[in-house]
Amino acid sequence: MMVHSGEKPHRCTQCVKSFSLAYTLKTHMLVHSGEEGYWCTLCVKSFNRADNLKTHMMVHSGEKPHHCTQCIKTFNRADTLQTHMMVHSGGNPYQCTQCVKSFNQAANLKNHMMVHSGEKPHHCTQCVKSFNQTSSLRTHMMVHSREKPHLCTQCKKSFNRATHLKTHMLVHTGEKPHQCTQCVKSFKDTSNLKKHMMVHNMEKPHQCSQCVKTFNQASHLKTHMMVHSGEKPHQCTQCVKSFNQASSLRTHMMVHSGEKPHKCKIYTYSSITAGELRKHQTIHKGVKPYNCELCEKGFVANSLLRKHGLTHI
Repeated sequence: MMVHSGEKPHRCTQCVKSFSLAYTLKTHMLVHSGEEGYWCTLCVKSFNRADNLKTHMMVHSGEKPHHCTQCIKTFNRADTLQTHMMVHSGGNPYQCTQCVKSFNQAANLKNHMMVHSGEKPHHCTQCVKSFNQTSSLRTHMMVHSREKPHLCTQCKKSFNRATHLKTHMLVHTGEKPHQCTQCVKSFKDTSNLKKHMMVHNMEKPHQCSQCVKTFNQASHLKTHMMVHSGEKPHQCTQCVKSFNQASSLRTHMMVHSGEKPHKCKIYTYSSITAGELRKHQTIHKGVKPYNCELCEKGFVANSLLRKHGLTHI
């Protein structure tokens, strides 16, 4: 009858909570004692309530009895289904007090607040990095273990994050869903689009400390600094040449392999670089952009102009 009257005579001695049933108080006390009397027989986990153990067992059985009425998703907990329903209703009742973002779970809001506070309580045991979410720490730990569980079905590449695999799959499909609003270019991920947008707004926030040059990407500045230091860390394994960019080394290796991937559609000509192919294609177009200053004769390549210049000496 206490359930109907609202009376809760069984008080916890450790906190302010009270209960209508002695059994409920006994179960609650396990929270304070840390005791977990209900053990899973399939793994090492334990619980302080029988119903929590029952819900956990669905992880092993794969049972998901709670069905969404709006889509095909199912869940093993009623509260998880209730949270999911907010996706369909658009409800995000948990509002951030620092910005305009809102969330459908209190836990998600709690994690988000660490962005504002700068708090990163989850520390890596292998290096100095720390994170505001345990999931981010788990993903990071794969860097140390070199674990890459997300495998591409089209090639041999693997990734430590599902999002990286998803982006990689666009290489195979050719899909570039992120469209520039200023030109016709499109990109497979938002980060590349953001970098590209700096071309239009002429933003180059990365300043060289040795000269006046600026760059729109930190990686470009890092490569440029090697011009000043003379560093060329990318060494050819076939000869003594070395390069300051991995891409330059890859291009150079084609000299040794004989590979010429850029092919002319009209002649049998092929070249190592796209720039060389473009120069060749000026032959078909009749374009001769390199003009002699002494006789105004035109040439399709600068090398031909230089050779011609010897005839005037």
